[in-house]
Amino acid sequence: MNLADLFTYEFMQRALVAALLTGLAAPAIGTFLVQRRLALLGDGIGHVAVTGVAVGLLTGASPTWTAVVVAVLGAVLIEVIREQGHTNGDVALALLFYGGLAGGVLITGLAGLGAARLQEYLFGSLNSISSGDVWFTLLLALVILGVVLGLLPRLFAVASDPDFARVAGLHVRAYNLLIAVLAAVTVTVAMRTVGLLLVSALMVVPVAASQQLARSFRTTLYGAMGVGVLASVGGLLISASLSFRASVAPGPTIVLLALAMFVATWPIGVWLRHRTRLLTPFTEEQVVPHTVTDEHPHEHGPDCGHRAVQHGDHVDYVHDGHRHAVHGEHYDEH
Repeated sequence: MNLADLFTYEFMQRALVAALLTGLAAPAIGTFLVQRRLALLGDGIGHVAVTGVAVGLLTGASPTWTAVVVAVLGAVLIEVIREQGHTNGDVALALLFYGGLAGGVLITGLAGLGAARLQEYLFGSLNSISSGDVWFTLLLALVILGVVLGLLPRLFAVASDPDFARVAGLHVRAYNLLIAVLAAVTVTVAMRTVGLLLVSALMVVPVAASQQLARSFRTTLYGAMGVGVLASVGGLLISASLSFRASVAPGPTIVLLALAMFVATWPIGVWLRHRTRLLTPFTEEQVVPHTVTDEHPHEHGPDCGHRAVQHGDHVDYVHDGHRHAVHGEHYDEH
């Protein structure tokens, strides 16, 4: 059986739709977490959501819905602890994260199930996703994307400069809680795709890859969503093709593909940032007059047409493919 024939089966079609939706939603909210320097928040919420899954297994309710409730409550509690800014706040968060994971394993045991029952939630199980799970993922993904894109200017203002947002009349605390709740919902959306232990990677790594090439927040957001879709769908296709010869889970494959895309874009980002520094223009006040010498018979100035770049306590000029600065009667190359 080839890969094309495999996607004639309904379970693979459901997996493809779920992967596409997760690839869009997870980096969308992950962009705001990275902007707020809370890249590992998704990982912490994922630990807390394990308890929600276990509660569902114990009570016979849908583990997905109980995970949503517990994850949202945990996200609100995490945001409250973080906002208080106490010196022991990081310790409290660590206790919450570890307690969520340990509590989930314990409750699963009380339900008469082994820890192996959590496997599909901890590391994802796209191939066993049901039609109900797909509709659930679709609903939550639409909510996440609708809120993110509809409130993009406000969420960006709060995430990038809370003081400015507060002066502008925005309710910073409410928007911070909204971001935390959306992160919790995103965790449950990605739960069956990459798993609770790997969900943070799908929320953060596509953003990191997009940041290498993008130069604005909006471009970073859309680029991250594109990388997320490519990683999710591509990881599913790779795992499906490898499954003919070995048992390869889609979740780890998706994360590793996202990491590979970051590694591929990183040197390009380094080159682009270096090029930007070289081409940074300076005002006339920042230009230091150069002495004309026989070695370099050209007098730099605001109208000479060459780019000036600040370098420590002096200015380098970009000329003939070189960066150099006057030093007495000669020029130093940089």
